[in-house]
Amino acid sequence: MLLMSACSVKTPDGTGVVKNGDYCYRGELSGGKYNGYGVLTFKDSIVYSGQWKDGKRDGLGLTTDSLGRTVTSMWRADSLVRGIRNDSAGTYIGEFNGKLVEEGHGIYFGKDGSFYNGNWKDGLYSGFGCSMSAAGKARTGEWKAGKFRGERLTYTAERIYGIDISRYQHGKGRKKYPIHWNKVRITHLGKISRKKVSGTVDYQVSFVYIKSTEGTSVRNPYYLSDYQQARKYGIHCGAYHFFSHTSQASKQAYFFLKHSRFSKGDFPPVLDVEPTPSQVKAMGGPTAMFSRIRTWLNIVRQRTGVKPILYVSQQFVNQYLPEAPDLMRDYMVWIARYGEYKPEVRLVFWQLCPDGRVSGITGEVDINVFNGYRDQFNQFLINERIK
Repeated sequence: MLLMSACSVKTPDGTGVVKNGDYCYRGELSGGKYNGYGVLTFKDSIVYSGQWKDGKRDGLGLTTDSLGRTVTSMWRADSLVRGIRNDSAGTYIGEFNGKLVEEGHGIYFGKDGSFYNGNWKDGLYSGFGCSMSAAGKARTGEWKAGKFRGERLTYTAERIYGIDISRYQHGKGRKKYPIHWNKVRITHLGKISRKKVSGTVDYQVSFVYIKSTEGTSVRNPYYLSDYQQARKYGIHCGAYHFFSHTSQASKQAYFFLKHSRFSKGDFPPVLDVEPTPSQVKAMGGPTAMFSRIRTWLNIVRQRTGVKPILYVSQQFVNQYLPEAPDLMRDYMVWIARYGEYKPEVRLVFWQLCPDGRVSGITGEVDINVFNGYRDQFNQFLINERIK
């Protein structure tokens, strides 16, 4: 941008004009260098107007970017420290790169009410940041090339962890294994996905969801004994039903209610929905599928007095859930996503791995984390449990 050879010239001190090719400086001079206030132009365009020191931009000035937008900027030894740029869309306050493009930390205020405070790269949100859309949707987490990736969690002993189990934790083939509920502690978070862990993985199991039923005929033979033993050792319990695409939703709901326990203090019941695309098609498509899901949720809610939780995969969220905005708005979601970023839904539990390890249980176990810390978990216990 600036021809540095033009910064040292044989001219008297005071105010003068220095030309170097298409560049022209008009302003104060001292010791043969630009010192004080001056304006640098390239042909007919102003490149910079502001303070100079020893031939370098230093202090407050106005700079014009490649799109003709003016940046009120602060310089140190010819390096842009921070700036403010106003345009028709909004105002940016923060750091820029050498091309006067947002890079580093900055805050953007959109005229439509949108907002972003965080890191930038090449003019796009990139790194950690907090945003608010014009519609009022808040996001906090990691961004890459302008796209929101999610919140990247650090797993520590301060978080609230739980597990979900079925008959598979009791045996494989002819081998049968008991669960030693007095010894259960999470000792490994699995190897399938990347995770950031601080400290040793030796976490308390604060809650357990136990599979009770599937469809209208399948029952977990270990459900009742696991439920009773877990409660005996002070672990919060909940029951879940695996949704079948071949059975009537109402019959599935009543089958689940008949064979599950809902004691005072238990966690809300869960509907586990994991259909394949062909199964969704067999149900008549997403609209028909969500009609069945609503039927199950409404029946179980009326009988238990609490809203059930919807368990789905990240693929289900991406492909189908936007077609049921009422469910996204009204129901908490427990999601299976084996990645490093927290899912962007009305999240209550996140199943972070299917291959964890728990002392007292043989084989692999699904590990889950509550979306919040102790204060939020205590509020969940007050507001959401079965009364």
